Amino acid sequence: MIERIDVAVFGAGRIGTIHAGNLARHAGARLRYVVDVNAAAAHTLAERHGARTSSVEEALADPAVGAVMICSSTDTHADLILRAAAAGKAIFCEKPVDLAVERARACADAVREAGVTCMIGFQRRFDPTFAALKQRLDAGEIGTPEMLVITSRDPAPPPHSYIAHSGGVFKDMLIHDFDIFRWILGGEAVSVHATGGCPGLPDIAAAGDLSHTAVTLRTSTGALCQINTSRRAAYGYDQRFEVLGSHGLLQAGNVRPTQVIAWSEQAISSDKPEAFFLERYRDAYALEIEHFFDALSNGTPVRTTIEDGIKALELAELATQSWRERRALSIEA
Repeated sequence: MIERIDVAVFGAGRIGTIHAGNLARHAGARLRYVVDVNAAAAHTLAERHGARTSSVEEALADPAVGAVMICSSTDTHADLILRAAAAGKAIFCEKPVDLAVERARACADAVREAGVTCMIGFQRRFDPTFAALKQRLDAGEIGTPEMLVITSRDPAPPPHSYIAHSGGVFKDMLIHDFDIFRWILGGEAVSVHATGGCPGLPDIAAAGDLSHTAVTLRTSTGALCQINTSRRAAYGYDQRFEVLGSHGLLQAGNVRPTQVIAWSEQAISSDKPEAFFLERYRDAYALEIEHFFDALSNGTPVRTTIEDGIKALELAELATQSWRERRALSIEA
């Protein structure tokens, strides 16, 4: 018999629902509590998986709970990490750790002092296509990586109410791309230059944010990364990147509902990319939760640590500063 880890999930929204379903399918985990300020949503999710609703205090005080999954709003992440670490629980937390770098660092200190596992939800590292590219890159297939180009575009902008409290596009949206940059090139940035605008989307500009961005990063080896993002792509959720190396090129393309391509006298056509992130990263979400509980069961390190979360947040902060000051920023070692 496999000894299962009892889990409390904080947040019963769309990502909490996805993660709860994936952990419920893992032989080494059991959903015990669902916590959400929306009592109806918490009850529905708990009932679906044979769990019960509770308060944060009750869940953290239960010695049977070995791990928590933080899937609630960004403004709750840091407080829940601190409280879970103090209670000695293993932690899985969605990005970002917090919108403030200093607060995120305080969370890392608490996790370190408590000696608990803390994994940050950078699910793109677990995407099968992205992971296969990384494996081939590390095997030396294209020699030394020299340039990474990331395209990341949402199908439609979020509502104005979300934009106003998101922390800005660099922390809310590009934080995943900053993590991909660090993961794929295997180094840290020594310079950041960010620019952006809101062509055709005045509501986003009125909220003080950007709808379109272009970011250039450079590593200490001289390798470059260009990230282009948009909050609106009429054709679907566009997620792809390519790595140019000294001996060739590796590309990771979009995922489509089917891979059927139609050829006719008029055109050659295929399905558009998946509708949005829940569909695009369906497999990645399942694989990252499998990794988290396997790591806890085997006592092995997790791949995406709270330090990774802080590094990505620091780049987002620097990109925000670069955009506001309209200049490239050098990063001290």
